[in-house]
This record gives sequence, C-alpha cells and structure tokens, in this order.
Amino acid sequence: MNIVLTTLNAKYIHTNLALRYLKGAAQPEFNPRIIEYTIKDPAFNIVSDLYQHKPDVVGFSCYIWNIEETIGVIRMLRTVSPNTKIILGGPEVSYDVHDWLRRIPEIDYIVMGEGELSFKNLLEYLNGDIPLDDVPGICYLQDGKMKIHAQPKKIDLRELPSPYRFEEDRASLGKRIQYIETSRGCPFSCQFCLSSIEVGVRYFNREQIKEEIRYLMDNGAKTIKFVDRTFNISRSYAMEMFQFLIDEHKPGVVFQFEITADIMRPEVIQFLNDNAPRGLFRFEIGVQSTNDLTNELVKRRQNFEKLKRTVTMVKEGGKIDQHLDLIAGLPEEDYASFRQTFNDVFAMRPEELQLGFLKLLRGTGLRVQAKQYGYTYVDLAPYEIFSNNVLTFDEIIRIKHAEDVLEKYWNDHRMDYTIEYLVTEVFDTPFDFFQNFGTYWEQKGWSRIGHQLEDLFKRLEEFLATQPNVNMEIVRSLMQLDYLSKQQFQPRKLWWEERVSKDVQKQIYASLKESPTIAGEEFAEFDLTEKDFYKHSLIIPFSIDYRSLQGGQVVAQDGYLLTYFRLGQAPYFATLEKTLK
Repeated sequence: MNIVLTTLNAKYIHTNLALRYLKGAAQPEFNPRIIEYTIKDPAFNIVSDLYQHKPDVVGFSCYIWNIEETIGVIRMLRTVSPNTKIILGGPEVSYDVHDWLRRIPEIDYIVMGEGELSFKNLLEYLNGDIPLDDVPGICYLQDGKMKIHAQPKKIDLRELPSPYRFEEDRASLGKRIQYIETSRGCPFSCQFCLSSIEVGVRYFNREQIKEEIRYLMDNGAKTIKFVDRTFNISRSYAMEMFQFLIDEHKPGVVFQFEITADIMRPEVIQFLNDNAPRGLFRFEIGVQSTNDLTNELVKRRQNFEKLKRTVTMVKEGGKIDQHLDLIAGLPEEDYASFRQTFNDVFAMRPEELQLGFLKLLRGTGLRVQAKQYGYTYVDLAPYEIFSNNVLTFDEIIRIKHAEDVLEKYWNDHRMDYTIEYLVTEVFDTPFDFFQNFGTYWEQKGWSRIGHQLEDLFKRLEEFLATQPNVNMEIVRSLMQLDYLSKQQFQPRKLWWEERVSKDVQKQIYASLKESPTIAGEEFAEFDLTEKDFYKHSLIIPFSIDYRSLQGGQVVAQDGYLLTYFRLGQAPYFATLEKTLK
C-alpha cells in the first residue's frame, strides 16, 4: 500500500513527533511517507500535492490549531481521490467521535488516543491481513451505525522504535524545533487540560532517550523541547537528565521543559544555578491562576508561595529564562481576581508572561461542566470562551487588549527600563498599565496595521501623553535609553526631536579628550580618536543619572547621555553633567 502520514503544523519550524512514532511502529511491514504542511498553506495546494503521491491511505494528525483547515483538505481530497482511505487521529478527534463521524462523512476511520498499535493493526486490516474486529481503538460508521472498538492496553514505551532517526529527516534537524518525549501521562487532574484524562505516568527507556538526544545534537539540532507534561515529577529522574544535558550539550543548543514549579526542591535549583551554562535551559511554568477557590474548582493543586520561591531562585541564578502562563476565564475568577493573578505573577518579572484564554477542549471536565459555570463559547476549534457567570465578554475583550501590548512591550523586551518605571512608579499596578495602554492601542486601530521598532516608541509616547501625572522627561529619557540599547550602530534617524548642537558636541569632546575618565574608566580605555568618537558616539540631552539605573533607581539629573556603539557588543553608556559644555 502507498501510505501517507500528514499534518498541518502551526509553523514550518515545528516537527510532528506523533507521525514519526506512527511511521516507526508501522515498520517494517509498512513504510508510510511523512509529508508536513502548515495551516498557512492553501488547501488546494495541499490536496494537489497529496493527490500526486497517489495514496491508498492518508492519515491526518489533528489538533485544535489545525482541525478546521484539515477538514477542508479532507473534503477536497475525497472529491479528487474517492478511493483513498482517510484516517484521522490526534487529541482533537479522540473525543466526541460520534460528532466527528456524523459531521464529516469523508472520514473512513478515527484512531482514538495512543495510536501506534491501533494504526498498524488498521493498516494490516486494509492490507487484508487481519479482520476488522481485531483492530483496537478505532471508530467508524458501518451501514450508518456507529462502531467503536475498545482501546488496546497501554503500550510499553520502552519498546517503541525511535521516531528520530529517519534518514529523510536528517537534513532538516537543525532547521526545525525537535521534540523529545521521555514520558506520557500527567499526575495532576486539571479539568481544563486533556492530560488529566490519562491516569498515571509512563516512562521511556532513559538510556535510549539520552542516545536520541546525542543523535539530534550530532546532526545539528539547536532547539530541543521536552513535551513531558511535568518533566520534574520525579526529582531523581530530572536531576539525572539535567546532569546529562549539562555534561553532553553542544554549543548553541537550547533545551526547553514544562515544569511544575511548586514541587521543585531548592537544592535542584541551586544545582542548576551552580552548574548549568547560561541559556542552556528554558522553563515553561503553568501558573494559570493564583485564586485558591479557582484552583480548587478545577482540581489544580498549587502552592503559590513555593512556586514563587522556585521562580525567584531561578531568576536570581541568572542562568535560565522562564516563560509563565496564565489562563483568563477559569471558574469563579472575575475581572478583579484575574487582575490580581496577573499582578501576583508579574511581580516575579518572568522573562515571558503568556496571557491565554480558557478553551473548553473536547474531553475535558470543564467542557462537561460548562453550564454549571455559565460558559458561553464558540463550538468550533479552538473552543475559546466568550464569557461565564463572573466574567463578561466585554471584560474578556479588555483582557485581550492587555495581551496584545504585553507581547509587544514586555515579552519582546524592547523597553525594559521604561516598562519597569511605568509599572512601578506611574500606574497603580502592572495590569493597569498593560490594560489601559492595550485599550488605547485598539481604539487607535494600531492592532490592524504593521509597525517598525520606532513606531512602538512613538505610540507609547502618544499614549502616555494622555495620562495624568506622568513625568514625560523621565519617561522619554528611559525610552531613548531602551531604544539605543538595541542598536549596534549609531542610528541614522532618531524618533525624538531633541538634539545636541554641534558646538556643544565639540565642547563635550574637548572635555572628554582632556579627561576621558569623566565618562568612566572603561570609556577612557577605548582611547578614541576624534574620527572614531564622532563616527561611533552619540550625545543626546538626558534627564536621568545612568549610574543610578544600574542600582535599580531612577534619579533625575539634567545632563547628557553619551552612547558609544560597539559592533557585536552592547553599547557603552555614560551620563555627563551639563557643566561640561
């Protein structure tokens, strides 16, 4: 049989691990071809490409982010290739199978849940090797009646063939994100998450996983993400793997994990702070809510004080970037409560804060309880909520406004000095800044147009001009510093109007030539010629003492900011007193 396994990834750089497990499990009797597309690819182009492979069987890997696009492809494929067997699998179609089969008659079979064994057995049936009744974990329509076969026993993960070593993948290992699975299942029961449905945690062979990681690194992989739902559920296992990755890593490789922060012991964090190279690890931490009642209602066990201890220790270590997640719309978390959750988490200053919105996924407990909490939601993937009994759609929209500017201004770290000052000295809370600015951003229509880096500064400045009690001289100086800190060369064009006259520049240069330590001992060591000084330095009016910022304070000082641009390095900054002119 000519078998194709396919999916529509969210981005080209993603790799579908599930398809590779299915291919490995199907061999040696069958050798499916893996073809990956993206949700941005036109459906006609996808169908044309699939058709040219003349497949007898096409298996689609389905998720909330690709199901609607996949349905369009399936319907077109059935039209042009009516004899091709179409099989669906993946988390999005493993639940409510009655609905999928009735709604999309083009589907021949759905493989439910863990699919390696079921998919291979289904291929054996289609090849005439075994009867259909011997295929577990599938559903289909037969003479208009629903047929559901019982799930097989859980696979021994230690016996699964490697999904990483297909020769056709080798050339792209360094161009795409690579995903590593060391366990399946989750020990927790969060009712908004599909992982809560599978009871228990099963592990792959540890030594085999290490060999797979070595293989990926040897063949150029740069970003390796562990897809385990809770990587650190076993402290001894996590420590063993951390030690292995520290010992074996290659330059430029980054490993990313989803961890449960409140169960991470201080000695583990101290080990990482002492031994991990900076940038080798990245942690994703799901906080979701700091409301105790909300966490109790969704069966989420979380000790926020211990979580905060972990995040703080990791941040103080300076080795590992952290990405923290929130979910707006959980039960009994109204607008005021979510504002508090946001502020609680932002107070830890994570490198990234992801503000997400509740999705009532098929198969989850919260979807079953939707009426109990008054949820209204779109019954179309990704099933995002409109409102519930304590949160209105208007409030959801306002929180979305905050999400937009949070991504642009905090997560992208374009204005760290500026944002820190605004959220601590100007606005009542960090959430108030992001929400108010986000709403202004939306009202101006900026969410519907593109923007360059300088546009972000101009738009923030325009917004702040509408706010009471803002010291615009201080804020503008911080914004100028943030802007210049992102430059490797002296900018040809500045987004602000204030300039220093040539006469003043000459006077300042004369003073620096006579006594360069005025700008600091490091500046004196540059030993700049007049040509280098004017080519690589910039002097602007400035209202802050730069040295005070290094101590975490903003101290007003009427003077100048000297910026010396160093190719390949961060610019050198120094503040000069106005008496120099």
